[in-house]
Formats: sequence, C-alpha cells, structure tokens
Amino acid sequence: MDRRTFIARAGAVMLREGLQSKIVPAGLREDEDCLTAAYYFGNFHVDPRNEQAHGTQWTEWNLVRSAMPRFAGHQQPKVPMWGFENEADPQVFEKKIAVAHDHGLDALIFDWYWYNDGQFLNAALEQGYLQAANNKDLKFAVMWANHDWYDIHPAKLTGPPHLQFPGKVTRETFNTMTDQLLKLFEHPSYFKIEGAPYFSLYELFRFVEGMGGIRGASDALAALRSKAAAAGLPDVHVNAVTWGVKLLPGQSDARDLVDMLHQLGVNSTTSYVWVHHTHFEDTFTAEYDEIRKQYEAYRETAAENLGRSYFPNVTVGWDSTPRSCQTDNFRIAGYPFTPVIVNNTPRAFEDALRSAKQFAQAHLAKGRRLITINSWNEWTEGSYLEPDTERGTAYLEAIRTVFKTP
Repeated sequence: MDRRTFIARAGAVMLREGLQSKIVPAGLREDEDCLTAAYYFGNFHVDPRNEQAHGTQWTEWNLVRSAMPRFAGHQQPKVPMWGFENEADPQVFEKKIAVAHDHGLDALIFDWYWYNDGQFLNAALEQGYLQAANNKDLKFAVMWANHDWYDIHPAKLTGPPHLQFPGKVTRETFNTMTDQLLKLFEHPSYFKIEGAPYFSLYELFRFVEGMGGIRGASDALAALRSKAAAAGLPDVHVNAVTWGVKLLPGQSDARDLVDMLHQLGVNSTTSYVWVHHTHFEDTFTAEYDEIRKQYEAYRETAAENLGRSYFPNVTVGWDSTPRSCQTDNFRIAGYPFTPVIVNNTPRAFEDALRSAKQFAQAHLAKGRRLITINSWNEWTEGSYLEPDTERGTAYLEAIRTVFKTP
C-alpha cells in the first residue's frame, strides 16, 4: 500500500466512546477471550493495471526478489519459505488458510481496492481465498484501501512519484462498489460483529471528501446499511482506521472529530500499522521496543480521544526499503526511504501480543476483544506473518502461544 507519509505522526487529536461492540463472528465461541485478524495486502498476483505500468507478468514479488542490503548490517532480501507463489491460485491460498488456522489466527482483513474506474488487486480475495476449498476455516473481512495509489514500485529518491489512481471516489462509484460489498457480506465466512459485517475504511477523510462532506458521507453509509437491511443483515459494523480520522480544512458540518464519527455512525476504530503513530529519528534503524513504546502511548488514550471502541494493533516489523530504487544511494528521506525497525524478533512480537491482549482485556468486555495485526504479507514493508526462510513460522507460533495455548 502507498504510505509515503507513514513516518509522520498522525497529527490530529483523536476521540472516545464508552460503548464497546460485541464481537461474536459466526462459528466462534461466545466466551472466546480475544480475536486476531491480520491485514492482507494482495499485490502478489498478476493484475492488468500493474502489467500496463510495469510489464507482462509483473507482481510485487519483483521488488522482493530485487531487494538488497542498503546499509551495513541490513538484512535483505527476504525470501518466502514457500517460494514466490501466485496468491490468486486457490490451492496456494488453501495452504495459507491451513497454516493460519493451525496457528490460531481468526481472520484476514483484505486491503480492498476500488477506484472510480473499477477495482484493483482483488484477485487474491476473489480467486484465491474465495475459491479455496477450506475458506470456512478462516474468516475474512475487507478494509477499503481508499488511498491515492502512487507508482513507488520502486520509488526514486528525488522527485515526486506519479499518481496512478486517485483514492477519492464519487457517490456513483461508492454505490457500485457497495453492491459488490453486499455479495461479500453474505458469504458464510465473512467476519461479523453482532451479526453485522465488519467494513473498515483506511482513509476516512478521503471518503468524506469524495462524498462532498460529512453529510454526504453519512448518507452514503446509510444507503449501504439500507442495502444490508434489505439483504437480511442486521447492520454494517463500520470501522475507521485512525490513520484516516481527521477533519478536512474548512469543514463546518462537524464540531470536532467526536461529532464527525457520531454523524457518520462509525462503530469502532483501529490502526493499520504502528508507524502511523510513532516518530522515527534520522537514523538507518529504529528499535522495535522503542517503536512499540511510542505506539502503546498512543494506544493508551486512543479510545478516550476517539470516542469509539479502539481495537489494539500489533505490528510485526517495518522495512520499506524494497520499494526504494535499489540503484539510488540510500539515505533517510520520505517514504519508502525510511528507517528499518530492528530486533523485531519472534519473542519481541510475542511480548507485544501479550501487551495487546492485556489491553483488550482491560478495555473491552469479554467476547468483545479484537486485535488487528500488521500483517499477513506486507513483504515490501517488512511486516509479515507469512513464513520466510529465516524464521519459518515463528511469528505465527507466537500467536498460537499467546492466544490459543491453554
């Protein structure tokens, strides 16, 4: 995903709501303590848009293969334990589901792309996961990744990248998009909260902008909920990623962020990745425990400041250097020329999971505890659960240890 400004702090003051949403996906015990859902980034299959921009058969595996050490001690390239597989192949996805299920992961939240001229990168879900024979073993949901898509594959050190697909969409596009969403919501493996399908928005402010303001965005979400009701669903659980929760300049139809989320009917908030809420020094590396400490300081008051239930996030790591032009001399600059998180060992990840579990237990009632994880497969950002040749399934084993071991 395009995160050119990920190293910036999420600048807006954020809000709190005492209400907690009860999470009881179909097939899950009511007394289950915590649920884990990993984000899934589907750019590891051939897509016509990518072929037009980068050539026949291009996928982001090209960047993973080409990655090199950018400074002394830097560990690149990363090599997937299963090889550079096609995620749009149902048999390939069956293996992912089986391993995730075996290690206690409850769901995947797919980064789901839909622009004014149609969808993008959704074959991992449509052809891979949904056609996998064992998809009943792992829930799924979608996060509408409605950010601007820039050509950073790879990015040059100087000069702005080319904007390929603007994230702002029209109401007509949103209506078309939600027709497809309803089909996904009705799938028996779709992740639900109190029977309501979980639908997350990555950049809430961009959605509001496209709908012409908060009132237009509220009407659009109300129309989505009406479609869901007509399909026999009790509601849609709208989640906002806190990266995209802010007021637009000059906006007058909401007093503050609390009022905005109230008007939109947002049910909960969460995060995509720790670095949205942290600050990097101007050095090649950053310690995992330090970044965790910064994020957890944000987490501590997120629900209070956001006015909505906040689902904690755990991030595996961070190394966006594979998206940087490998022939440019590396220096710290804008994304993806960012510091690399180091010492993100499986044990450190396990400790972070335990901290998130404790937070959920302290702030969310039993049966209402969701933890988002970045991520299943952000290979070009160095944050993935998927097994590699260095650590195998160690990060997945940490999930099983913390959440599923009696």
